[in-house]
Amino acid sequence: MSSISLENRVSTARKIAYALPAFALAVVGIPVYVYLPKFYTDVVGIDVAVLGTILFGVRIFDAVTDPAMGLVSDRTHSVFGRRRPYIALGAVFLAAMMIMLFNPPHFSGATATAWFTVGIFGLFLFWTVVTVPYESLGPEITFDYQERVGLFALRDGLLIAGTLAAAASPALVRGWLGAAAGPEAERAVFFWISILYAPLIVGSAWWCVAMVRERPTVTSAGHRGIWSGFKLVRANRPFMILLAAYTVSAIGNNLPATLILYYVAYVLQSPHADLFLLLYFATGIVFLPAWIAMARAIGKKRAWLIAMGINTGAFFGVFFLGPGDAMIYGVLVCLSGIGFGATLAIPSAMQADVIDYDELLGGERREGQYIGLWAISKKLAAALGIGVGLTALGMAGYVPNAPQSEAVQWTLRVLYALVPSVCNLIGMAIALRYPIDGAVHQKIREAVALRQNGDLFSDPLAAKPLRG
Repeated sequence: MSSISLENRVSTARKIAYALPAFALAVVGIPVYVYLPKFYTDVVGIDVAVLGTILFGVRIFDAVTDPAMGLVSDRTHSVFGRRRPYIALGAVFLAAMMIMLFNPPHFSGATATAWFTVGIFGLFLFWTVVTVPYESLGPEITFDYQERVGLFALRDGLLIAGTLAAAASPALVRGWLGAAAGPEAERAVFFWISILYAPLIVGSAWWCVAMVRERPTVTSAGHRGIWSGFKLVRANRPFMILLAAYTVSAIGNNLPATLILYYVAYVLQSPHADLFLLLYFATGIVFLPAWIAMARAIGKKRAWLIAMGINTGAFFGVFFLGPGDAMIYGVLVCLSGIGFGATLAIPSAMQADVIDYDELLGGERREGQYIGLWAISKKLAAALGIGVGLTALGMAGYVPNAPQSEAVQWTLRVLYALVPSVCNLIGMAIALRYPIDGAVHQKIREAVALRQNGDLFSDPLAAKPLRG
């Protein structure tokens, strides 16, 4: 393992300041993907197929706003930097939209649908305004191959911890309120979650902005046009492989996130969905330090492949479960959760490395554009998970708060367990072709330095001598 230069070493305080917003932003994940759909279908009264269509539509909207926000932040010049103004201001509006969405009036029909539509589009717009610059800030904090593993593991570890807290929040709030189950109790739960998390989002974002300074922008070429920039992205073979593998895997992984409440309630016929979520995320956190050590010892790609293999192998067994198998399900959830943390943190560190390769190819830092494209991948994967999952349930004959037909239960088992396992296997096959390891990355950073000085340099992945 190479030593870390003073320039690339990141203090613990700075790592924590950068990572903490991920904990707060996790509330926009689990509640929106897992709890909010069921709340709006079963309590507010929106049709499940209509809700799935809206959630799919907002992800298409993200396909425009994410790369646009990345491009804007890349080209922003201010005394506060390229990223930090958007993180600070966007967090305020994001918190406001969360309060609106989590506290719908007692509307029904088209009015309730309109409220949800405006709220969810606003929420994801300002989530983009915050998260794209925030995630773009990470790759420039350090250029060291190994130091990035620890930095992004802390960020994504806090994301998992925040997800765990968000997953536990409904049960904790219900217990604190001591209210009987029912629509009004559910409304009270979402009210208190929004009141607790809104200040946390703003406070953590502002602390990050105060503690993490941006590097001066070093560019050996002028800003490229939009289309020429996308052509250069397409020429970045390591990124295209990483993006394809991650996207295919994420499409499968978002189906269980969307359908777990339905699967546990109507296939396993168990009331303990919250407990299973806690087990999954807690296992992911516990094993994350071991994955960091493994990634440093055998390389990021190998560790990622092993993590996906463990996740897939355990989860495939869920397809064969039925009523009364909650205990077996809990064991499989824990086994699958062993690889969960690595499937988040390791691709993030690999993503930073392919952004360095883009700098070698194009001569400028374009974290925002890459993070924007990566965000599209994550959100479209989530959109397919939500849109396909909920729409398929509606087509199979799903009836809220009632015993489900065999067709609905079969649909849940296929989408919840079988499809995600197949997607992970395809993603692993694609990831085998990823070419950057520690030695190659070191050569990339050396070539970047030569290019910035106008000297002759070589592309380590193409072995072509070029002039800076």
